[in-house]
Amino acid sequence: MDSNRKTATIVGVLIITALASSTLSGVFLGSTTDPDYLTAVSANENKVLIGVLFMVALTASVVAIPIMMFPILKMHNESLALMYVGAKIFEGASDAVLAISKLLLLTLSREYVNAVAPVASYFQTSGSLLIAVYDWTGVLENFPYSLGALIFYYLLYRSKLIPRWLSGWGLIGATLMIATGLWRMYDPSMIYLAIPLILNEIVLAAWLIIKGFNPSALISLPLKTGEN
Repeated sequence: MDSNRKTATIVGVLIITALASSTLSGVFLGSTTDPDYLTAVSANENKVLIGVLFMVALTASVVAIPIMMFPILKMHNESLALMYVGAKIFEGASDAVLAISKLLLLTLSREYVNAVAPVASYFQTSGSLLIAVYDWTGVLENFPYSLGALIFYYLLYRSKLIPRWLSGWGLIGATLMIATGLWRMYDPSMIYLAIPLILNEIVLAAWLIIKGFNPSALISLPLKTGEN
């Protein structure tokens, strides 16, 4: 297996890992959204810790994808490739903040349960702030995620590393994700516009694992650095 084929396979696996980790973390962290979370979180400590581990896996996958793709993408536009890496690192940092906020909520829940005569208002205020940090970080994360996706699919479209119908689909999905980010600032539950990009990433991952990159695009002359 040549290095480019290996890169395509690894990136495909990383995309699947990121999607699976994001989904599973939500499943295991369900107790943190319970109305009685001050007691429910510590009662489900193992589930919370597993959920956080999935979020750590998500963070690692998100950051690893642009690092793996950079040597290929920079041959087509190094400036945009660097912007892509930066956007994904910012996205990964946001995922890390999400994980830390859940660990802090677990600590708060432990203290509440162990307190002899807990002052409910203090714990509720602290818990509300941690939940707000999690929710707003999740909303703001849409922007580096969308920017990274726009750059990624634009470079894939220009380079023809994958079929243009697939990269074009990604560009549309990334554009809808920007709208999702703006909409979620007013309605955090609005996630439906994210579905096209999520489905696209599933198809992209499968394509990269099974087909890899277009060989003719890999041997074609690269664009000059900074060229649009």
